[in-house]
Amino acid sequence: MADPTTTATTTAVPAAAPAAVPQAAPKTVDAGKWANRRVGIRVLVYMVATHAFAGFIMLLFELGNRNK
Repeated sequence: MADPTTTATTTAVPAAAPAAVPQAAPKTVDAGKWANRRVGIRVLVYMVATHAFAGFIMLLFELGNRNK
């Protein structure tokens, strides 16, 4: 059995091979601007949540310090 990751190579080259026309890659949801926007929104949400949590912890320390 042949290894499915390898391809067979041929040494014969056709004389009149048509020129390969570059085609645009299919548009995917995970490429380019859409992915960058999702990452930016996720970073913004994480930053806001982290700062809110840190503020809550600082508030607990401040309130605990007042009762001394």
